Amino acid sequence: MDTAKILIIEDDVTLSQQIATLLTDKGFEARQCHDGDQGLATALQERFDLILLDVLLPNMNGFSLLSQLRKQKQTPVMMVTACGAEQERIKGYSNGADDYMPKPFSFVEMMLRIEALLRRSFTSQKQETVVNVLNVDEIALDKKTLKACFAEKDLGLTPIQFKLLWVMLENKDEVMSKPLLYQTVLDRTFSRYDRSLDMHMSRVRKKLVEAGMSPTRLATQHGKGYLFS
Repeated sequence: MDTAKILIIEDDVTLSQQIATLLTDKGFEARQCHDGDQGLATALQERFDLILLDVLLPNMNGFSLLSQLRKQKQTPVMMVTACGAEQERIKGYSNGADDYMPKPFSFVEMMLRIEALLRRSFTSQKQETVVNVLNVDEIALDKKTLKACFAEKDLGLTPIQFKLLWVMLENKDEVMSKPLLYQTVLDRTFSRYDRSLDMHMSRVRKKLVEAGMSPTRLATQHGKGYLFS
């Protein structure tokens, strides 16, 4: 347990650094993110033993982040927030939180709770299910072969296009912001002058439409991102 890797998603840079220093001093490996989009992308891309998650975050709040995270991973999550009301705790647990730490808090208590969560997690040795096949209506994706089909027609997607479509289908009916897609799909920070994502999305949409899909299913949400419905 002393080599556990912990992700801190907290927009208060000073508090985040204090927690990271505390964890490092205890022998843990700590990683920091300061906004929701970056935090979700990092949590999905890398393996962590525990996530400390603030609720009030820029770009995406903690509840939305946790909801999206739980679609793919069961990493233990302790929510940390100034909102100590009972309904906030209930909402956190309903979305899949494992523990809840209201601010202000004692660092001693936080460490005790972190160690308890890690003990439960390591003891149970939960194995995350690896999903290699994704089917949504007439679309079928195979992650092992990177093959994408619509109505059994091979779409001929590039690896980046495949990854982009996989993420969009996995988050069906949810608007995916450009910063999050840049981190998750392109593995780089979003720049409003960079049109790479738009180009890839346009080509994915074109191939799907040519195969018979309605063009309205993969839509641009101006000022927000993209939506597959």
